[in-house]
Amino acid sequence: MTPDHLKYTNEHEWALVTETGTIRFGITDHAQESLGDIVFVTLPDPGSQVEAGENCGEIESTKSVAEIFAPISGVVVARNDVVETSPETINADPYGAGWLAEVNPADPTAIDALLSAADYEAVVSAAS
Repeated sequence: MTPDHLKYTNEHEWALVTETGTIRFGITDHAQESLGDIVFVTLPDPGSQVEAGENCGEIESTKSVAEIFAPISGVVVARNDVVETSPETINADPYGAGWLAEVNPADPTAIDALLSAADYEAVVSAAS
Protein backbone atom coordinates (compact mmCIF):
# COMPACT_ATOMS: atom_id res chain seq x y z
CA MET A 1 0.00 0.00 0.00
CA THR A 2 1.45 3.34 -1.10
CA PRO A 3 -0.59 6.33 0.15
CA ASP A 4 -1.39 8.79 -2.66
CA HIS A 5 -1.15 11.93 -0.49
CA LEU A 6 2.58 11.45 0.20
CA LYS A 7 5.70 12.05 -1.91
CA TYR A 8 8.53 9.49 -2.17
CA THR A 9 12.24 9.10 -2.87
CA ASN A 10 14.13 6.42 -4.78
CA GLU A 11 15.76 5.53 -1.42
CA HIS A 12 12.36 4.48 0.03
CA GLU A 13 11.55 7.50 2.19
CA TRP A 14 8.16 9.21 2.21
CA ALA A 15 7.52 12.91 2.80
CA LEU A 16 4.45 14.89 3.87
CA VAL A 17 3.87 18.64 4.06
CA THR A 18 2.37 19.31 7.51
CA GLU A 19 -0.18 22.00 8.34
CA THR A 20 2.65 24.24 9.58
CA GLY A 21 4.68 23.84 6.36
CA THR A 22 7.34 21.51 7.74
CA ILE A 23 8.17 18.27 5.94
CA ARG A 24 7.59 15.13 8.02
CA PHE A 25 9.31 12.01 6.73
CA GLY A 26 9.82 8.33 7.38
CA ILE A 27 10.54 5.10 5.55
CA THR A 28 8.03 3.37 3.31
CA ASP A 29 6.13 0.18 4.02
CA HIS A 30 8.25 -1.50 1.34
CA ALA A 31 11.44 -0.42 3.16
CA GLN A 32 10.33 -1.62 6.59
CA GLU A 33 9.17 -4.91 5.07
CA SER A 34 12.53 -5.40 3.33
CA LEU A 35 14.42 -4.64 6.54
CA GLY A 36 12.42 -7.01 8.73
CA ASP A 37 12.18 -6.49 12.48
CA ILE A 38 13.62 -3.05 13.29
CA VAL A 39 15.61 -3.08 16.54
CA PHE A 40 17.46 0.27 16.65
CA VAL A 41 17.11 3.75 15.13
CA THR A 42 19.42 6.78 15.10
CA LEU A 43 17.74 10.06 14.14
CA PRO A 44 19.07 13.54 13.35
CA ASP A 45 19.02 16.05 16.22
CA PRO A 46 16.69 19.06 16.15
CA GLY A 47 18.61 22.10 14.92
CA SER A 48 20.84 20.04 12.65
CA GLN A 49 21.03 20.76 8.93
CA VAL A 50 20.14 17.94 6.52
CA GLU A 51 20.73 17.82 2.78
CA ALA A 52 18.38 16.12 0.32
CA GLY A 53 19.66 12.67 -0.60
CA GLU A 54 22.30 12.62 2.15
CA ASN A 55 22.50 10.28 5.14
CA CYS A 56 20.86 11.69 8.28
CA GLY A 57 20.46 8.57 10.42
CA GLU A 58 20.38 4.78 10.56
CA ILE A 59 17.91 1.98 11.00
CA GLU A 60 19.12 -1.39 12.24
CA SER A 61 17.09 -4.54 11.82
CA THR A 62 17.67 -8.18 12.58
CA LYS A 63 18.79 -8.51 8.92
CA SER A 64 20.89 -5.41 8.20
CA VAL A 65 21.68 -1.74 8.78
CA ALA A 66 20.18 0.86 6.44
CA GLU A 67 20.92 4.55 6.12
CA ILE A 68 18.13 7.11 6.38
CA PHE A 69 18.34 9.71 3.62
CA ALA A 70 16.80 13.16 3.97
CA PRO A 71 14.11 13.63 1.32
CA ILE A 72 14.58 17.40 1.38
CA SER A 73 17.17 19.95 2.54
CA GLY A 74 16.51 22.03 5.64
CA VAL A 75 16.80 22.25 9.41
CA VAL A 76 15.45 19.46 11.61
CA VAL A 77 12.71 20.90 13.85
CA ALA A 78 11.46 17.67 15.44
CA ARG A 79 12.24 14.01 15.68
CA ASN A 80 10.11 11.10 16.76
CA ASP A 81 11.76 9.91 19.96
CA VAL A 82 9.14 7.13 20.22
CA VAL A 83 10.87 5.19 17.42
CA GLU A 84 14.20 5.36 19.26
CA THR A 85 12.73 3.74 22.38
CA SER A 86 10.22 1.54 20.46
CA PRO A 87 11.73 0.98 16.98
CA GLU A 88 9.12 -1.68 16.20
CA THR A 89 6.66 1.23 15.79
CA ILE A 90 8.16 1.73 12.31
CA ASN A 91 7.24 -1.85 11.36
CA ALA A 92 3.74 -1.49 12.77
CA ASP A 93 2.86 1.95 11.33
CA PRO A 94 5.48 3.32 8.90
CA TYR A 95 3.22 6.09 7.55
CA GLY A 96 1.78 7.17 10.91
CA ALA A 97 3.24 6.69 14.38
CA GLY A 98 6.51 5.44 12.82
CA TRP A 99 7.51 8.79 11.27
CA LEU A 100 11.16 9.74 11.80
CA ALA A 101 11.73 13.51 11.68
CA GLU A 102 10.38 16.88 10.57
CA VAL A 103 12.37 19.43 8.60
CA ASN A 104 11.81 23.13 8.02
CA PRO A 105 12.57 23.06 4.27
CA ALA A 106 15.19 25.35 2.75
CA ASP A 107 13.02 25.36 -0.39
CA PRO A 108 9.36 24.40 0.22
CA THR A 109 8.82 23.76 -3.51
CA ALA A 110 11.55 21.07 -3.56
CA ILE A 111 8.97 18.49 -2.43
CA ASP A 112 7.34 18.83 -5.87
CA ALA A 113 10.43 17.13 -7.37
CA LEU A 114 9.86 13.96 -5.32
CA LEU A 115 8.07 10.91 -6.71
CA SER A 116 4.30 10.46 -6.75
CA ALA A 117 2.85 7.24 -5.31
CA ALA A 118 2.50 5.77 -8.82
CA ASP A 119 6.09 6.69 -9.72
CA TYR A 120 7.38 5.16 -6.47
CA GLU A 121 5.44 1.95 -7.09
CA ALA A 122 7.08 1.76 -10.53
CA VAL A 123 10.52 2.07 -8.89
CA VAL A 124 9.68 -0.74 -6.44
CA SER A 125 8.29 -2.96 -9.23
CA ALA A 126 11.36 -2.41 -11.41
CA ALA A 127 13.67 -3.41 -8.54
CA SER A 128 11.91 -6.70 -7.78
